[in-house]
Amino acid sequence: MDVEVIVAVTRPETTNAVTRGAARLFLALGYAPLVEVSLPNGRRADLMALGPRGEIAIAEVKSGLDDYRTDRKWSEYAPFCDAFYFAVDAAFPRHVLADGPGLIVADAFGGAVLVEPPVIPLAPARRKALTLAFARLAAARALGLE
Repeated sequence: MDVEVIVAVTRPETTNAVTRGAARLFLALGYAPLVEVSLPNGRRADLMALGPRGEIAIAEVKSGLDDYRTDRKWSEYAPFCDAFYFAVDAAFPRHVLADGPGLIVADAFGGAVLVEPPVIPLAPARRKALTLAFARLAAARALGLE
């Protein structure tokens, strides 16, 4: 007798899996990722990564269609990165995503860039301020002080 097993995945589980996979992808691409990074405008990036040449990427994780439709603050991240991505799971209806940002599809084990984002270099002063803040946050987290 065959039994079909249906596994329900919660929104937080999807968010955690996509975040982990996107972070692993950034690591594989030579970036150093941090999750939930506060930005100078008061927003919080789901995933921010510092590249080998000092470039900054931000990935906004979307756990599903409702998450995407109700959360439109992602446009406020662009001034704080060189490249902006959406990160979604394989079941996400990608056709609804806004044109422009890059696209990462990920699960808990890794991910792939399906659409490369436009690269708009940050102003040097902003890059320096963001890089210093990123380094300080990473050091605080490494010491368990954050």
